[in-house]
Amino acid sequence: MTKKEYATRNIGMTFDFIRHVIDNPAILDTVPDHAELDFIDKDMPFKEKEEIKRKKVARYKVGHVFAPIRG
Repeated sequence: MTKKEYATRNIGMTFDFIRHVIDNPAILDTVPDHAELDFIDKDMPFKEKEEIKRKKVARYKVGHVFAPIRG
């Protein structure tokens, strides 16, 4: 995947997340204050990186809906 394709995919997922939040505002309760959002494609295996553990990160597995991943 090229950098442009990767950026386009991430921008698309961000807008999809915003649409999902508008329809389901309660999902914002799953995001800690000052957290970084991390969108993980539904078909990608999930591995938590050691350096990310130290940050506040709210992870969402992306399919047709955004489902928070408890870590």
